[in-house]
Amino acid sequence: MKFAGPALTVEVRPGDNLMIHAALALARPGDVIVVDGGGYLGSALTGFLMASQARAAGVAAFVIDGAVRDIEETCASGFPVFAAGANPNGPTKALGGKVNWPVAVGGVAIKAGDLIVGDADGVVAVPQEVAEKVVHAVQAKLEMEQAFLKALSEGTVLNGWVAEALQSAGMLAEGELL
Repeated sequence: MKFAGPALTVEVRPGDNLMIHAALALARPGDVIVVDGGGYLGSALTGFLMASQARAAGVAAFVIDGAVRDIEETCASGFPVFAAGANPNGPTKALGGKVNWPVAVGGVAIKAGDLIVGDADGVVAVPQEVAEKVVHAVQAKLEMEQAFLKALSEGTVLNGWVAEALQSAGMLAEGELL
């Protein structure tokens, strides 16, 4: 359930998904539809049908600050949906909102085009203007971690940095060993 892509932002009124339907009509393959539902959990904003439509359109994922439904079917489909909660009640389709305007999801400001990355551990939003720099830093971190795991598999434990960090924290005197 890993995904990454540019944010297609949506602001809806509590319990109404009309603008999510508009976003689905505008979505390009790879987009992550990010919905500011105000954290409202009184009714679902999407379910299996909309997730299926999004998947067919090539949308990478839904990230919804609100409730969703049809959890079992959606999970079984493999389409990534991250939401604030679940509710079996359906939404209305009558109120306006905004598409591709800045939104807030879980207290995080997100602009259209920001990089949204998610996996089983959660979702991260990276502002578009620093995305390339962050991607390079993440790649370097992954390479370091892969080297560490390789060393472990070969019987080497690379933790010499621990004593240095403990010294910096005032937990060990210089030259003192663990």
